[in-house]
Amino acid sequence: MTLLFDIAPAAGGIGTVVAVVFFLVLLAVAFFAFRILKRTVKFAFRVVIVAIILAIAIAGSIALWAVSASKPATPAERPARSR
Repeated sequence: MTLLFDIAPAAGGIGTVVAVVFFLVLLAVAFFAFRILKRTVKFAFRVVIVAIILAIAIAGSIALWAVSASKPATPAERPARSR
């Protein structure tokens, strides 16, 4: 499992784009869930479902952004050869 965390992100901009896309996708899911549940569920319950989806979207986007914005590990310098 530790092998997954050894690789530094390729670029900071890619992670930001992924975080924004993740948020927008879940925002669309929340909107459609609100519209689909309009006739079957009371308003308060719909708002709770949408709030949960948006909380997941915000937390996931912040997590993706934080991971992608972290500085990559600096490679260890190799010792000079001694003859």
